[in-house]
Amino acid sequence: MEKPVTQSGEQKTELHRVMGPGLLMLFIVGDILGTGIYALTGQVAAQVGGVVWLPFLIAFLVALLTAFSYLELVTKYPRAAGAALYTHKAFGIHFVTFLVAFAVMSSGITSAATASRAFASNFATSLSLDLGAWGVPFIAVGFIALVAAINFRGVGESVKMNVVLTVVELTGLLIIIGIGFWAIAGGQGDVSRAWTFAAPDGGVFWPVIAATTLAFFAMVGFEDSVNMAEECKEPSRMFPKVLLTGLGVTGLIYVLVAISAITLVPANELGQGETPLLKVVQAGAPDFPIGIFAVITMFAVANSALINMMMASRLIYGMSREGVLPQVLGKVHLGRRTPYIAIGFTSLLAVGLILFAGGVPALGGTTALLLLCVFAIVNVAVLVLRKDTVEHKHFRTPTILPVLGAISCTFLAGPWTGRDPVQYLIAACLLGLGVVLWVATVSIMRTSNQPA
Repeated sequence: MEKPVTQSGEQKTELHRVMGPGLLMLFIVGDILGTGIYALTGQVAAQVGGVVWLPFLIAFLVALLTAFSYLELVTKYPRAAGAALYTHKAFGIHFVTFLVAFAVMSSGITSAATASRAFASNFATSLSLDLGAWGVPFIAVGFIALVAAINFRGVGESVKMNVVLTVVELTGLLIIIGIGFWAIAGGQGDVSRAWTFAAPDGGVFWPVIAATTLAFFAMVGFEDSVNMAEECKEPSRMFPKVLLTGLGVTGLIYVLVAISAITLVPANELGQGETPLLKVVQAGAPDFPIGIFAVITMFAVANSALINMMMASRLIYGMSREGVLPQVLGKVHLGRRTPYIAIGFTSLLAVGLILFAGGVPALGGTTALLLLCVFAIVNVAVLVLRKDTVEHKHFRTPTILPVLGAISCTFLAGPWTGRDPVQYLIAACLLGLGVVLWVATVSIMRTSNQPA
C-alpha cells in the first residue's frame, strides 16, 4: 500500500525531513567528488595520454543519461531504497530485487571500507607512523565506528559533517585548478598536451572506452542521493534542478582538474604512482606545503565513507519497509529517529571488509561494474513503470534518454571494454554471497510469517 501523499508530493514518513536544496546540493557534489578524482587521474592518463579530460567527459555524459531516469523515479516515488525500490515496483520479482539491493549496498559498503583504509593509510603516512600489519586496519575500523556514531546521531548531523568535508575536498580540487591556470598564465607547462592522444597499444576508440570505465568510478555517487529522498523537503519539486546542477558542477571540475594536471605533468609521469594530483602541486607550486594535501585527501575519503554508509543504511531501511528484507532492519530509534539497526548491520559488514577484503585489487573497478549493471536495470525500470500512475506531479524524462542510458551502461559493463577480469570475479563472489543471503532472508521471513 502506498503511503499517503501530501499536495506537494511528499509522502508521510517516520524519518525526519531536514534536507533542503542547499544541503542536498552539497551532499551530491561531495559524494561525486569523493576519492575518485584524487586517485584516478593518473590511471586515466596512462590509458589515453594527454586527452585525460575526454574519458571524464564521456563518463559524465553516461551518468547524466541515467540521472534523468533517476529523476523521474525519485520524484514519482520519493522514498528511501532507490534502485531496489524501482526494481521491486517494475518487475515484482523478489530475487531480482534482492540482488539489486545487495549490489547497491555492496558498492556503498565496499567503497566506504576502501575509503576507511585509505584514510588510515594517509593518517599513518602523514604522521610517519609505523603501525605494523594490523595498525592500518585498526585505525580504519575505529574510523568506521566514528562514521556509524555520526550516522546514528541523525541525518542532520551527518549532512552537516558532509558540508564541512565537501568544502575541504572541493577546496583541494580548486587549488589544483588554480595552480594549473596560474602556471598556464605564467607560460609554465604545455597546454598542447591536453589535445595529444597517446595510447600504449595504439588505436583511439577502445583505449578511450577502457579509460572511461575507470573515469566512471569518479562520477558515481549521485545515485546515493535518491536514498535520502525520504529525509528531503519537497523532494518531487527540488530534486531535478539540484541533481542536474550538482552533476554539472562536478563534471566541470573534473575536466578542469584533468586539463590542469596534464598541462603541468606529462602523461607518462602522471600515470605513475598513486598520488597524481600531488605531482601537479609539486610541479606547479613547489613551495606549497605538501602536507596539507595529505590532510585534504583524508577529508575527501572520509566524506566518501560517511556518505556511502548513510546510503547503505537508508537502503536497508527502505527495503525492510518494502517487505524485501526482515522487518527488524527497518526499526527506527525512538529518540534519534534514525534506522539504528540498519546502521549497525551495514557498519559490521564494513568492518568485515576492512579486516578481510580491504586489499582486494580492482575494488573500485568492481564497484563501478556493479553500479553500471544496476544503472542499466534502472533505465529499463523507468520505461516499465510508465504504466504506473501516481496522484502528484513528477518529473518525466524523454523516452530516448533511458534507452540510451541502458545501452551505454550495458556496453561499459562488458568485457570488450578491456576491464580487468578480476573485477568480474570479485563481482561474481559478491553476488554469490547475495544469493546465499537471499535464501537465508526468505527462510527467516517465512519462519516469522512475513510475506516473501
